[in-house]
Amino acid sequence: MMMRNPSEKYRPFPQVTLKGRQWPTRTIERAPIWMSTDLRDGNQALIDPMSIDAKLEFFEMLVAVGFKEIEVGFPSASQTDFDFARKLITENRIPADVTIEVLVQSRRDLIERTFEAVEGAPNVIVHLYNAICPSFRKIVFGMTKEETKALAVEGTRIIKECAAAHPGTRWTYQYSPETFSMTELSFSREVCDAVAQMWRPTPDHKMIVNLPATVEAAMPNVFADQVEWMDRNMGYRDSIVLSVHPHNDRGTAVAAAELAILAGADRVEGCLFGNGERTGNVDLVTLAMNLYTQGVDPGLDFSDIDGVRRVVERCNLIPVHPRHPYAGDLVFTAFSGSHQDAIRKGFAQRVAGTVWEVPYLPIDPADLGRSYDAVIRVNSQSGKGGATYLLERGLGFTPPRRVQIEFSHAVQKVADSSGEEVSGDAICALFIREYFDAKGPASRADASAIRFNDRRVVVPVSKTADEAHAQAVAAAMSEAAGAAVGVTSFETAVTAKGETAVFIGCRIGDQTARYGVAVHANAVQAISDAIISAVNRSRWAGRKAVEDEAVVA
Repeated sequence: MMMRNPSEKYRPFPQVTLKGRQWPTRTIERAPIWMSTDLRDGNQALIDPMSIDAKLEFFEMLVAVGFKEIEVGFPSASQTDFDFARKLITENRIPADVTIEVLVQSRRDLIERTFEAVEGAPNVIVHLYNAICPSFRKIVFGMTKEETKALAVEGTRIIKECAAAHPGTRWTYQYSPETFSMTELSFSREVCDAVAQMWRPTPDHKMIVNLPATVEAAMPNVFADQVEWMDRNMGYRDSIVLSVHPHNDRGTAVAAAELAILAGADRVEGCLFGNGERTGNVDLVTLAMNLYTQGVDPGLDFSDIDGVRRVVERCNLIPVHPRHPYAGDLVFTAFSGSHQDAIRKGFAQRVAGTVWEVPYLPIDPADLGRSYDAVIRVNSQSGKGGATYLLERGLGFTPPRRVQIEFSHAVQKVADSSGEEVSGDAICALFIREYFDAKGPASRADASAIRFNDRRVVVPVSKTADEAHAQAVAAAMSEAAGAAVGVTSFETAVTAKGETAVFIGCRIGDQTARYGVAVHANAVQAISDAIISAVNRSRWAGRKAVEDEAVVA
């Protein structure tokens, strides 16, 4: 079955005529006002809506993160939402700098019920909405433009009347022309201006005009044009907080919100991790962290992103995808060998206090409360960089490139054999088995001698731990081995614990060179231990099980 020709069924969204648009040349220099609608719009989208206890846990997490405006429910439509609003107010759970918001439709009985729900709260946004686009006017409500506008104005008048009757609360009025993104711009302005004329906002006591992309119907640049057109043409603009409420039907809600801010929006409504009807509301976590990575303080604290995610998952009963921007379990994890190598090199050159610059990591995981332990993980797609990074973290030293290459083959064979991820602990254990615990004819007899089969080989005395001493030890081993033992490479490093790590390549006779590794507080002893490792690996390599073999490329 093939999809039908879309031109037969769908029509492109009309472009906005906007001359001299300004948003493409602007940059975002400060964060918008954030409004979380998780407890209302997000909650409405759940298969199992939140209980009062779950809403309270979510609310307290939002406050801790730094939200100052939180839509707590639709109290005229839900007894749970009504009771939750009362609980917040009667138990004095709303911080002085936080404003709660409640949604209502344009009906007197619903508006009065809403005011009952929030009575006694110090700061409240009452949010009125009605759908105004052509398809809703025609199909859903059977209303003319004038009737649609009159409904919004009348609801505004009733809210103004109710607010005047409760002077102990600081009331803010918010109007949303629902389905704004699919409405004629001239009519959107006409309705919003009529509502503002009824409310009469001032620069000192502004009202909120919220422009929803109730259904995301066009490319984000079109939404930006719509917002800039309203920003330019709407009345009372100096007395209005211009807000946007993007949905994600086209998968571009984040882009639409960012461009809307460039186009003049002062405020953004959304949900954490993009929960909401259909494909969700705009994701406020991604929006905020996008600003953060551009050097703009978002005013929200996601330094414990995993803790925030756990609350959201527990309350919504919806898991956050492992690849979700910033918050997913795997977003800072690299399996690809080339990625791992670049990340490891980035960390190696990192200087604390400088601008963040690590390849493939647009943000420091530590800023989100993440450790670096899961940044690089190894499977069959990985290369030497991944294994080396995990060795650095697990054993405290960096093997030289030739040892990295040799060891990566051993890791690759294990990963290919199992078909699964190889943990950092497993990689360190494999390295210890390959190099430190390599069994063969050579072993340490005592501090001054090596045992080779049944022969005792006295280690040359030296006060200097250098390649010359390594060559002398190899020469002493040659007689017992019955073949020339030659040192092909010699490198040292200081471990995280201050010990000396020695990496020595050895060739016995005409065999392929193998590498030996040893770590010891005494650098001279580490050299002879590394030669023992190399000799045993050379002699043992041909008889090892295939899955344990490490072959130099």
